[in-house]
Amino acid sequence: MAYPHFTLSALALALAGQALPALADSGNTLDSVTVTGSRIARAGKEGATGVTVLTGADIEKQGYTNVYDALNNLAQNTGFTQGADFGNTFTPAANAISLRGLGPNHTLTLLNGRRIADYPVAYEGSVNFVNLANIPAAMIERIEVLNGGASAIYGSDAIAGVVNVILKKKADGVTVNVKAGASEHHGGENLRLQLSGGKSWDKLNLVYALELSQRNPIWSRQRGFMADNTVNGAAPTTVWSQKDVKTGKFIDPGAACGELGGLYAGSVRAYRTSKTNVCASPLAKASYWTVQTANQSQNGYLSLNYALNDHLELFGDALLAFNHSENNTRGPSWTSAGGNGGYFLNQNSGRYEAWSRLLSPEEMGGASRYNRKWDDVAANLTFGLRGAVPDSSWSYEAAYNASIYTSQNIAPRLLANADSFFLGQQQGVDAKGVPIYAPSAGPFNRRLSQAEFDSIAGRSVSQNKSWLQALSLSGSGELFKLPAGAVKLAGTLEWGSQGFSNDPDPLINQGAFYNTSPAAHAGGTRSRQAAGGELYIPVFKQLNLTLSGRYDRYQLPDSSAGKFTYGAGLEFRPLNTLLLRGSYATSFRAPDMNYLFLTQSRGYYSSSTDYWRCAQAGQPLASCDYKSMSPGADYVKNGNAELKPENGKSYGFGFVWSPSSSADISVDYWDIAINDLVTDLSGDKLLRDEALCRAGMLDASSQLCQDTLRRVQRNPDSALINPGAVKQIVVNPINAASERTSGFDIAGKLRWRTANWGGFLLKANYTKVLKHTYQQFAGDAEKNMLNDPENTDWPDKLDTSLTWDIGPWSSTVLLTRYGKIPKADGTGNLTPTVLANFSTQYQWNKQTSVGLIVNNVLDTIKRDDTSGWPYYPVGSYLPYGRQWWVELNHKF
Repeated sequence: MAYPHFTLSALALALAGQALPALADSGNTLDSVTVTGSRIARAGKEGATGVTVLTGADIEKQGYTNVYDALNNLAQNTGFTQGADFGNTFTPAANAISLRGLGPNHTLTLLNGRRIADYPVAYEGSVNFVNLANIPAAMIERIEVLNGGASAIYGSDAIAGVVNVILKKKADGVTVNVKAGASEHHGGENLRLQLSGGKSWDKLNLVYALELSQRNPIWSRQRGFMADNTVNGAAPTTVWSQKDVKTGKFIDPGAACGELGGLYAGSVRAYRTSKTNVCASPLAKASYWTVQTANQSQNGYLSLNYALNDHLELFGDALLAFNHSENNTRGPSWTSAGGNGGYFLNQNSGRYEAWSRLLSPEEMGGASRYNRKWDDVAANLTFGLRGAVPDSSWSYEAAYNASIYTSQNIAPRLLANADSFFLGQQQGVDAKGVPIYAPSAGPFNRRLSQAEFDSIAGRSVSQNKSWLQALSLSGSGELFKLPAGAVKLAGTLEWGSQGFSNDPDPLINQGAFYNTSPAAHAGGTRSRQAAGGELYIPVFKQLNLTLSGRYDRYQLPDSSAGKFTYGAGLEFRPLNTLLLRGSYATSFRAPDMNYLFLTQSRGYYSSSTDYWRCAQAGQPLASCDYKSMSPGADYVKNGNAELKPENGKSYGFGFVWSPSSSADISVDYWDIAINDLVTDLSGDKLLRDEALCRAGMLDASSQLCQDTLRRVQRNPDSALINPGAVKQIVVNPINAASERTSGFDIAGKLRWRTANWGGFLLKANYTKVLKHTYQQFAGDAEKNMLNDPENTDWPDKLDTSLTWDIGPWSSTVLLTRYGKIPKADGTGNLTPTVLANFSTQYQWNKQTSVGLIVNNVLDTIKRDDTSGWPYYPVGSYLPYGRQWWVELNHKF
């Protein structure tokens, strides 16, 4: 007997579906398909909200290398996220998406219909999200993406949409897959081995999978256009400098540049202008920056089902993933007395001086020695029972789910003895507390040996963990019959808890490292309870009504918050070939755990522009000395236990026309609004607003200006070093007034066969954002994000694919068009860009197939020279160029 499977997929309580009703070519009647993605099983794929479905075969045919690649390229995924190439980010070992541009924390990600633990390190230091990198592609049955708000269905997080990754429950035999690839412009060589299979006995069914993969990094020096940071006239990177702090003038390096000339592939030279006099290299930046992380992973999956009798079965599944990642964002840099203002009193010269030195790969035994490393372990376990009540339509499920994610971060650091290594022993302090040294030329003016570097280099090791557990009870069945059909009811009860902890290396607070800020433990727990139900009512033959409601309650140690959300959906079919639909739902989201429990986080932006100092200097932004300074401004971030929950609403309507089983098209409008939005303030936005407030272009007495000026903290104008420069930016989370976005989706497919040329399948998906506004405080003017030069979300996105099957051959071309985004300097937009993927597979025999995959067939690398190095829009486009893979698949 087949048992009902309650996957809580993207269709869930709203009875949403693929929304592409198929008609038989001959009979003009709907195919009857049982949808198991809802607690209420029903015939037909149509529903009140559209759902995008990606099968495991789609992922391979369209050239995607993993789950994240497939989801990242969805038309609905219009939001910018910091990826593996972003560099200076909290989470380069993880991947996230941002449906509708509302951020990773507003997209609910499920595995087999159940929540899994967040990545233990918060995105941008604040936002909790699910890492999509540890799901074995070999076991994916399909991915369902609910295209709209669904908090009334799923509870917290399901505001922008729901992603449900559904793994295979049945497999026969043993399949081995080997895939190897590389990048045409070098770097990124990779190899993947998959072993999957299953077996069924009388009452027992087993499915398993193992995936092993390894990928080399891609370094920016391996891409010619960014190997030299001076190609567009920019200054080379300073490797050695001495500066008189009082006069602001640099001290002539003398013979130092010659002594260091062999570093950075022999590119170090004296660089003298009216403003500077240093030793510099045009290759230094590219020597340390990885645009793709190195990665090794081992993922395993096991699923078991055992039938106790004809009406009851036990089930369980387990997923275990090990992941090692490495990246590099910049090499070791030393500035004199870095923890005491960055300058010292030189007893030999009698001047207050600032010395700096950027150490090279040649001095440490290779740039990879300064890689940051992450060792992650993720585990998910689910078990329970499901069954059917004999002689009735009712079915039920009881399940327990536990998930844990640990991440160990190993970060290279200079040791606390770096000052004495370069300057000698400290001779005391002056009357102002400035440290005094009597340095000799020594190691500062020459190339270090690897042993010398090792004497001042160490590493910190932080431990991070997140976890959750949940117990759920659910059931569904018919209540009674109406003339148009049965009224059906489904309900669920959930109990759960979650927590996280971030533990920095104790050596940081013990003063073991050079120029480090204090680090504190952060962590917390909370529990949740939820009750929900749905009611399906066939009002009459052409009209169906769905009502859903859910109450969520989150309990903290000393407070709690709860919210009842509700939703409704209508499906009206005036013709067998036409479906009109609409839905409405309220939304609720508890604040991110990291927002609530973070004690303090310090860091710095990869780059910052000081708009106020540009204005003061009378310099245009394009050529301003204070534009895109790297590293950027320091920031301080604290948690906020007083944050309120987010509340909002969403609605949508549209139609589906399916004239035959071979063709269909859907058009849907969506609108999502969030009030009391919890978000971190943008550091760049604060700097822009600060300049406008100081210049009188914004009302200095407004709440916006007063808050901005409090957050941007500057050095006094009388400071010896960097007078008037940004000291730090405070970017605490706040409940912003509102954010709203709306747009429409168009999706369609057309299938046809020919007598001599095989079969063809054309698919297309398009998303257009019509409106996206943000209001920081009540009473402030709404900000149009679509015209905001800081907003790099896609305003529109199109993907279309054509698959051709003929004999033993199957080939697919995928085209993805990305809409315009702002140039880095805000002077205009980068033009839309189309990227193409190609794959072909040959079925050698019944057991064996071989394939070729080429991504970015046209070798397109999007450039943006307005931002300076690295000369491409980081995070929006990838600089990899053309990549290829060969694949062998054999079934035993």
